Amino acid sequence: MNGGYGHPRPAGGFELYSWLFMRISGLLLIFLALGHLFIMHILVGIENVDYSFVAQRYATPFWRIYDLLMLLLALFHGLNGARILIDDYVRTPGWRVFWITILYLVALVFTVIGSLIILTFQPKF
Repeated sequence: MNGGYGHPRPAGGFELYSWLFMRISGLLLIFLALGHLFIMHILVGIENVDYSFVAQRYATPFWRIYDLLMLLLALFHGLNGARILIDDYVRTPGWRVFWITILYLVALVFTVIGSLIILTFQPKF
């Protein structure tokens, strides 16, 4: 049952959760990204975004959680898509393991760096 597009929905296991994650994260990302674009480009204006704006914004937990959620959902949504592409196009098992390992290392690095920046940023007014 695929609705005529892409691969059919998996019957169970990890691939089913991956399939569900792509749909749920994609929907959430639409709202998070549109909210981000509206706030930054229309309400505030990109010319007004500077250190003091970020410091004021990150003074409340809401914006840190918002940005962290957007970062993690976008990162894992994209990485899951890349994982599926690797599974589809890399036929040699050795190369598949190599590229999946690289992908997971990139995921780890960007998750740690992005999360650390958002969670440990100390505003100085």
